[in-house]
Amino acid sequence: MRPNGLAVRRVGIAVPGRVGTAVRRNLVKRRLREVARDAWPVVPPGTDVVLVARTAAGAARFAALQESVRALFNRAAGVS
Repeated sequence: MRPNGLAVRRVGIAVPGRVGTAVRRNLVKRRLREVARDAWPVVPPGTDVVLVARTAAGAARFAALQESVRALFNRAAGVS
């Protein structure tokens, strides 16, 4: 997370080729986009967030991704 000097929050998602085939990478991107949208209220306005998927994200269930991203957003935003 970094301040962006704007009044809006922005998210970038990167899923490298080592995660799997194009179909798998797109699935991971869609899941991360949805998880980020759901956890978004925790992120303060004027912040950029970049999520970089690790290899294990290709095999992770949606609930596991959701839990990981929520915990990450809460920790980064200073929420207990």
